[in-house]
Amino acid sequence: MTPRAVPPGLLGVRYRSGATAGHVESWFMKANEPDGRRALWVRCTIFARPPLAPVAEAWAIAFDRHRGHVAVKSTVALESARFGSEALDVEVDGCLLSRERARGALSSGRGSLAWDLAIGPALADPIVHFASSAMYKDGLPPFSKLVTPVSDARAAGELRVDRGGGDVDVWEIGAWPAMVGHNWGKGNAELYAWTHCNAWDVEGIVFEAMSARVRVGPLLSPMATAAFVRWRGESWDLSRVRALTKNRGSISLRRWEMTGEDGGIRVACDVAAENDDIVGLHYPNPVGPLTHCLNTKLARARLELHLPGGRIVTTTSRAAALEIGTIRPDHGIRMVL
Repeated sequence: MTPRAVPPGLLGVRYRSGATAGHVESWFMKANEPDGRRALWVRCTIFARPPLAPVAEAWAIAFDRHRGHVAVKSTVALESARFGSEALDVEVDGCLLSRERARGALSSGRGSLAWDLAIGPALADPIVHFASSAMYKDGLPPFSKLVTPVSDARAAGELRVDRGGGDVDVWEIGAWPAMVGHNWGKGNAELYAWTHCNAWDVEGIVFEAMSARVRVGPLLSPMATAAFVRWRGESWDLSRVRALTKNRGSISLRRWEMTGEDGGIRVACDVAAENDDIVGLHYPNPVGPLTHCLNTKLARARLELHLPGGRIVTTTSRAAALEIGTIRPDHGIRMVL
């Protein structure tokens, strides 16, 4: 198939050198073992908090349900990193990420990871989260933007997981469901959840969704929820204004749930994670309190789709991504990075 094109301006770097406003931006990839036992997540970021010098970061986590997780991170001067202006093509401290490849190596006191994966070809249309191109203009709300140029592909290659003390695993990755995304903005929403899954019991379904509440002056906005489904060459985007008024999302510290309908499709999804499958990450913000990201790529999920024509499809997974962002420090998850 030939997936729909993503405007080049949504793929390349959005940060502008010398900008006086704060900025956060990331490009990321995940690949899941289909049975939900293991997963790899890598992320390259820009963080700017004027008047401090901006930095680039490389992150990686090897999630292993049975042997435990290994998480590593590196921070370098922004000038030493490379970010494509019209393509998804980044390099931070030797860690490279594009729509076709992920390669890098990182070490910390918690161990080390080294990976080299080919990604592709794309198996489903990308996900452009906002229905209007105006919503992607800098300086206009929403102030956090995101796009998923690779919503479904397969990754193949190798990951070396060194836990220290001679304890080394080599993961041979073959045809693992993978995705690649990009997001940017002034900072993280005060409360948000993001989920993606392309490793369901029913083959070929891609589901991605997000819910968020943002601070507007002294108040938090109502919860906004959007969802996206790709299956058998069809695409359904529950992100138009009409859908946003009907969609309902709920976020707790271990669970995200939603219902929604638009364009002849109704969706109900429930994604949850156990404590042992979550890695706690600190995400600083240019302004305001620190975000605690409760991150897993091993969540369990249940999805029910009411499709045009009256067909109902119900499927489950143990290989869903779930990221919950909160400013609450009392979440009970150990912060690793």
